[in-house]
Amino acid sequence: MSLHADARAVLASWTAPDPAQERLRRAYLEHLDRHPDALWRSCRPGHLTASAAVLDSSGRRTVLTLHRKIGLWLQLGGHCEPGDSSLAAAALREATEESGIAGLRLLPVPVRLDRHAVPCGGGSWHLDVQYAAIAPEGAEPVLDAAESDALAWFDVTALPEPSDDACRALVAAAVRAVRAAEGVR
Repeated sequence: MSLHADARAVLASWTAPDPAQERLRRAYLEHLDRHPDALWRSCRPGHLTASAAVLDSSGRRTVLTLHRKIGLWLQLGGHCEPGDSSLAAAALREATEESGIAGLRLLPVPVRLDRHAVPCGGGSWHLDVQYAAIAPEGAEPVLDAAESDALAWFDVTALPEPSDDACRALVAAAVRAVRAAEGVR
């Protein structure tokens, strides 16, 4: 299955948690139908990206990166690459590369969607498909200076500033998903 077909299948079968997320889900599907290159940076109207909130197994801490270009503490993620077999694989690859944590376990379905403006190619949109990942017990992030200015664990109830509402919403959704998957209250 192509990455494009995988993205369409993932979004077609995903159950949005609320009406706003359902509108985004439908908009992403329409975008995929209109643009054969919807997963690549070359798609100037916007392109799908994949990210993940990395949490510890208790769902109490998350790894965030201080994004080098925009100066905000954010989740891990980015552009799809030709070797990615699926959106989930892209999210896991990005989370692993950016966190330096081996053995991340990605929950199988997205936890939310987020559409945001970015400077790619002089101005475009990221149509981000967002997952939750669970780090192995005792895992510590390893900073790659080429990827970010800083990288650290944070309590999910005390995210650092500056951050943004999309990151906070993703972390909250990931906490709910991880706690449900792990049977943690």
